[in-house]
Amino acid sequence: MDSGKQETVVLPETPDESAPLRKIIHVDMDAFYASVEQRDNPDLRGKPVAVGGARERGVVAAASYEARRYGVRSAMPSVTARRKCPELVVIKPRFDVYRAISQQIREIFSAYTPLIEPLSLDEAYLDVTDNLRGIPSATEIAETIRARIRAETGLTASAGVSYNKFLAKLASDYRKPDGLFVITPRRGPAFVEELPVSRFHGVGPATTAKMQRLGIFTGRDLRTRSLAFLQQHFGKAGPHYYWISRGVDHRPVKPNRIRKSIGAENTFFDDLFDFEAMRRALQPILDKVWQRCAQGEVRGRTVTLKVKYSDFEQITRSRTLLYPVASRVELEEIALALLLPLLPPRRGVRLLGVTLSSLLLPDEQPSEGPLLL
Repeated sequence: MDSGKQETVVLPETPDESAPLRKIIHVDMDAFYASVEQRDNPDLRGKPVAVGGARERGVVAAASYEARRYGVRSAMPSVTARRKCPELVVIKPRFDVYRAISQQIREIFSAYTPLIEPLSLDEAYLDVTDNLRGIPSATEIAETIRARIRAETGLTASAGVSYNKFLAKLASDYRKPDGLFVITPRRGPAFVEELPVSRFHGVGPATTAKMQRLGIFTGRDLRTRSLAFLQQHFGKAGPHYYWISRGVDHRPVKPNRIRKSIGAENTFFDDLFDFEAMRRALQPILDKVWQRCAQGEVRGRTVTLKVKYSDFEQITRSRTLLYPVASRVELEEIALALLLPLLPPRRGVRLLGVTLSSLLLPDEQPSEGPLLL
C-alpha cells in the first residue's frame, strides 16, 4: 500500500442510478486440477487428493473437497498437508491437460458471449447483457453453461450471477461445489452488509487484520466509514472499499485482459549453496517462463528473481528495462545478474523463481531499441 500522499478522490454519495445494469456471470471450476485427476483415474474418486509437489518440500497446488475436510488447502506445504491428512494422495500436476480442458471450457463460453475475462485456467467473468443467443435471463445462461461443462468435460462448475463483477464472484463461492447463486440488484447491498470482510475478493489476510483493528468486521461496518476515512487508512483502495460496501462495482469485463506477470518457480529437495547448482536449477524455470511468453505472444520489461532460504526467509530482486526482454538468452543473463550479488548465500537456498512483468502485447512492443540494464 502506498504510504505517501494520496490523491483526493471526490465521489458522489450515491451511484448513478441512470447507468444501465449489466448481467455478469462468474464461473469457477470446482477443485479444478484435483477434479481432473479424479475424473481421469477412477481409483482416486472419493479419496483425499492433492495436486502439487509430491516430495517433502513440495507445495499443494489444488486439493479435492475430500482433502479440504481435513484442512488441506492450496499453497500449503506438502509436509503439512500429509500431517493433516495421512491418507492424502499427492499427484504430480499435468498442466498441459488442464490447459486443454480450460480451452474447451472457454469455447463453451464463447458460444454465448465474446465478453470473456479469464482470471486463471479455472475461472472467468462473462458479460451476457447483450449475448449471442439473445437469452434475456443471465441465470438461464449460467445454468446452460454449467450443464454443458458437465456433459462435455465430466467436471462440475459453480456459477454466480449478479449485476457486477464483485457480487458475481461472491455469488459463485456461496454454494460451492456444483452450485448456482444469484444476487439481484435489490438484494445486493443487503447481501454485502452481512458478509465478513474476510470474504471480500481482494481483501487478503493483512487487509482483513487492519480492518478489524479499525473496528471493521462486516460489510455493514465498512459502509459506516466515510470515503475520507477509507482513503486515509487504505489509500488508493479506499474508494473501491467505499463502493463495494454498497454493492457498487462499475469495472467492465475486459475480454483482452493481459496478465500482469508470467512466472515460474521450483522448490528443491536439497538446499543449494553454489552458483553452478543454482544456474542449472534456473534452466527449467526460465524455459517455462519464456515458453508461456511465446504462447501468449507477450514480452516483459521487468525481470524479478525470487529466492527462498532454508529458514523460509524470502527476498526478491528486480531489474526493469527500457525495452522488453528480447530472448530466452537475455532473460537468463538478467536472472543470473540478479543472483550473483546474493552469493555466496549465508543459508541454503530451497526455492528459486523468475517472473517477467510489465507485459506488452505484440502491437505494444517496439520494433527495436537499446536496453537499459
